[in-house]
Amino acid sequence: MSTPLGYPIIDTMIGFPAEGPGQYEFIRNQAKDEQTKAEYEFPVEYMFKNVPEGLSIEDPVAVTLAEMDRFGVERGLIGVGSTGADALRRYPDRFVAQVEIDANRGMDGIKDLVRCYEEYDVRAVGAFPCGMAPQVPINDKKMYPFYAKCVELDLPIFVNAGVPGPRLPFAPQHVGLIDEVMYDFPGLVFVARHGCEPWEELAVKLMLKWPGLHYCTSAFSPKYYPKAIVDYANTRGADKIVYAGYFPMGLSLERIMGELPKVGFRDHVWPKFLHENARRILKLG
Repeated sequence: MSTPLGYPIIDTMIGFPAEGPGQYEFIRNQAKDEQTKAEYEFPVEYMFKNVPEGLSIEDPVAVTLAEMDRFGVERGLIGVGSTGADALRRYPDRFVAQVEIDANRGMDGIKDLVRCYEEYDVRAVGAFPCGMAPQVPINDKKMYPFYAKCVELDLPIFVNAGVPGPRLPFAPQHVGLIDEVMYDFPGLVFVARHGCEPWEELAVKLMLKWPGLHYCTSAFSPKYYPKAIVDYANTRGADKIVYAGYFPMGLSLERIMGELPKVGFRDHVWPKFLHENARRILKLG
């Protein structure tokens, strides 16, 4: 099925149904509030409505692929865990590999990054600074070997920026920290994930300043894309804004695709936003 806008889509954040809340244990281990630790199955339950539920886990790859086919998602960027490895093996033309890093692991983490790069044809690296234990700020020198390796391997890095949804301290993801990283690594392709709020206007200023800095729309329904980001895409930033969803973690593709046509992007922005920018960043040909 084609998308509501008629363009193919590359989704730079998509996942698979999973049984139980185990995938979020790393957040619960750090949280101190009782709702996150014991009540919520999804750590940001207080923020999201109509989180996809009741999805079959018998073949999670098939579930995600069916949703992609239903809504015209050509390819999806996924992690290289056990389910991701299965998806990459079965459908190499539909899924693209990303490796998640923990900067606390130092050179062991670098070795794992290189191993995954060689084994899975990894096209991107992911990092959640507030989710690492202990937390590692965006500009922390623990991150620098990973940024250097990304430049060496010519890989983009997708990094959560802005106040995190989980009830964890936000300081490691202040958008202003990106400035130092881009200064020290001018060849780095850095894609800010998860909104950059409440510093989205600062994110725009930094994207104007640094050629390698981009923004993706992960974890935001189109109805809530920040105005500063939409305005930037419509003026000077059409090449810098990248589509990302959040299925099945917090948003359904049905909701996203239903809201997308109402976003006020100008005509020239849509193909860049939905697939061209991701194709270039991920080097998909």
